[in-house]
Amino acid sequence: MRLLGAHMSIAGGVSQALWRGMEIGCDAIQLFTKNANQWRAKPLTPDDREAFHQARQEAGVRAVAAHDSYLINLASPDEGLYGQSLEALWEEMQRAEALGLPYLVMHPGSHRGSGEQQGLFRIARAINLLHQQGGEMRVMILLETTAGQGATLGNRFEHFARIIEQIEEDKRVGVCLDTCHVFAAGYDISTQEGYEATLEEFHRVIGLDCLKLIHLNDSKAASGTRVDRHEQIGQGHLGLDAFRRLLQDPRLADLPFILETPKGKAPSNEDWDVVNLRTIRKLL
Repeated sequence: MRLLGAHMSIAGGVSQALWRGMEIGCDAIQLFTKNANQWRAKPLTPDDREAFHQARQEAGVRAVAAHDSYLINLASPDEGLYGQSLEALWEEMQRAEALGLPYLVMHPGSHRGSGEQQGLFRIARAINLLHQQGGEMRVMILLETTAGQGATLGNRFEHFARIIEQIEEDKRVGVCLDTCHVFAAGYDISTQEGYEATLEEFHRVIGLDCLKLIHLNDSKAASGTRVDRHEQIGQGHLGLDAFRRLLQDPRLADLPFILETPKGKAPSNEDWDVVNLRTIRKLL
């Protein structure tokens, strides 16, 4: 059974994301544990944690992952931003650990002109430091594939291989594959041939055992444009066949699939999450 779901809002408290997921029939959800556009957040209280764990038991959502703040940039050559990002990711790890979440998804970041290799080294160094600081933590950092806009890292599978090979405890990290991002980065998964070539390259360069989570998004932009614009499932350049291949691929059977499609109302006046979930379930 595929675990299918969406990114859900934590408005009103982190536990509310689980109830919102239950309401639309999610088997899996992703959430921010705090405001993604702010550095700091109020600490999670014992009541927050208790409400979350209770909702986890009662809502029937089987897989839950966190996503870190968009402000974090561990590839930055600016020491001030790098230090602030390191501190912020440590806080994100603590929050995910307190909620019992297995995964914390993060964007690799932008090297801001310092060069790919320097940026990749700084990411790996930061993760090594965080692993040392949280030696007993169970939460796994998942590096997310990106479209590669500007100086952003993560648009080539080789970037992840280079980061992972520099991480001392490499079994404590994994990869999150975003369909819109890899497509925009130039891995054309819209065709059968391109899809097979992409998965084969992922396995050769990184290893499919490192793939832990998939973000399902269609793309407003064409393949190779390196433009990150998410679209509703089947309404962009990827098309429904690409998602059918992903969802029916036995190599990916045990992974959670999380929608990160634009929020809002569809023409039917239903939430787009409801429409997209129905669409991907039909593809199974």
